[in-house]
Amino acid sequence: MYSNIRIVLVNTTLSANIGAAARAMKTMGLSDLCLVEPKLFPSAEATALASGASDLLASARVVATMEEAVADCTLVIGTSARSRTITWPMMDARQAGEASRLESETSKVAIVFGREDRGLTNEELQRCNYHVCIPTDDVYGVLNVAAAVQVIAYEIRMAHLLQADESVAVPEENRMPVQFIRWDKPLVPHGDMEQFYAHFEQMLVDTGFLEQDNPRQLPARARRLFGRIRLDRIEYNMWRGIFTRLQEMATELKKAKS
Repeated sequence: MYSNIRIVLVNTTLSANIGAAARAMKTMGLSDLCLVEPKLFPSAEATALASGASDLLASARVVATMEEAVADCTLVIGTSARSRTITWPMMDARQAGEASRLESETSKVAIVFGREDRGLTNEELQRCNYHVCIPTDDVYGVLNVAAAVQVIAYEIRMAHLLQADESVAVPEENRMPVQFIRWDKPLVPHGDMEQFYAHFEQMLVDTGFLEQDNPRQLPARARRLFGRIRLDRIEYNMWRGIFTRLQEMATELKKAKS
């Protein structure tokens, strides 16, 4: 459902881009807009650029952090224009549209767009299940954030339209992998997964596997692993129970040695 798909804009500097993004969303049937610490909002410039989509601006939610913006979502896709130190599962825009359509049938999806000058930080991208990159020309690869929203919103709408038209088959290369098939149990939203990652890291510290002051890339790679797998509620509770028991065993071992 379109109502389950959220567009998240992080630290937008130009209010005109917020208005233009709202217009891009409305033309494709999307309405859930969330703004993470915009520099200026609301503003007359945003309303002017929205050009008929001012209702989206009026209902837009403003939050302090990206974590708050995506807490209730089971699938978070971050837009990235460049490769990172730790590679992440990637989608093209068409695959992101199809994945969003499938996931939104049962739960909430967030597509996250970064700052005009530098996009999303590595830390923010590591809080996403997948990254999506819109291939641009090598000579001039600068894509305006509102234009990027338009591209992704178009692909989401096309995925819905293709699904509605049973005579049109989705090309094999754009079919989604098995983790986008509906499970028998609901997937865990990102707000709970943040608690999971914190518990996981603390367990590794308590058992002596991880140096708290020198974690290296282990926490990021763990995020990539579990974000790619994606846990349902039973699996989530199972792993949390394992973490707790390992912590208890570590405490018991320390007492026995003292």
